[in-house]
Amino acid sequence: MKNRLQQEGVSRNAIDAIIENYRGNAGSLLSILEEVQNLHPNKYLPAATLEYIAGAAGVPLSRVYSVVTFYAFFNLKPQGDHSIIVCRGTACHTRRSKNLLEYLKSILNLKEDESKEGEKMFLTTADNKFTLKTVACFGQCALAPVVEVDGVIHSHMTENKLKEIIEKVSRGGKKK
Repeated sequence: MKNRLQQEGVSRNAIDAIIENYRGNAGSLLSILEEVQNLHPNKYLPAATLEYIAGAAGVPLSRVYSVVTFYAFFNLKPQGDHSIIVCRGTACHTRRSKNLLEYLKSILNLKEDESKEGEKMFLTTADNKFTLKTVACFGQCALAPVVEVDGVIHSHMTENKLKEIIEKVSRGGKKK
């Protein structure tokens, strides 16, 4: 297990320290998983890491998987350096979020068949610079269409605004 963790870019000692920090706290699994995911250079939770957390925290592996598959902010696949999430809720859809999604796939040169799970989409550029995902709803309907870039919500999004944001992020500028 130790070798698999090291290969995945996560230190066993770091995971142990996180688990120990939350030991005895009811409902701490979410916090543990979130901190461990943030440790990983590609911001995801590989299978070996989840197995290790389950054993070290004394939590059934099935429970760990049920948590990471329920919450949209957990990732089971490596993420790009920058995250783009397009809302596909009803308000955003009626305000053309699908067009924004198609535009992003076009400018980032992404093919939809790379990874699609039901209505959710997960695509990463070949250079691992961007990961494009969809979410069912951000709950920001009055601001539709909504796109999140690196954790920052952008409202009333247009293709032109999106292009400016992507260019700034690509140059290392501010995402807002």
